[in-house]
Amino acid sequence: MEITEARVVLKDSPDKKLKAYATVTFDNAFVVRNIKVIEGTNGLFIAMPSRKIKQPCPKCNFKNEMRSKYCNQCGGQLPFLSRPATQETGGNVQLEHKDIVHPITQSFRDYLQKRILEAYEQEKTKGASGSSF
Repeated sequence: MEITEARVVLKDSPDKKLKAYATVTFDNAFVVRNIKVIEGTNGLFIAMPSRKIKQPCPKCNFKNEMRSKYCNQCGGQLPFLSRPATQETGGNVQLEHKDIVHPITQSFRDYLQKRILEAYEQEKTKGASGSSF
């Protein structure tokens, strides 16, 4: 699978960890939007698009976001769940979010991250040179 296009949109707040969003096209046939470029303690990395995990209310069965204290439908107090058992994967526990799409192999993740971070650096350079008067 080849990345045929990687577009990056920079975020304005330089003090935040989220630096940009990327849209990647594969084989001119498939697009993935909202891949995040994040500044971590060991440098830049990408985070795949994700959604918040929901838990059902024991009273009305309405699905509320994890770690909510009260139900958005009936107002009943929700039980505290330290972690959802279905989200444990290889020692990593995702408490609040679940990836919508993700690479299967480490080599493809490395390839994807390299291409997105290259596009990010190009966009940063273009933005810096375009803002001088």
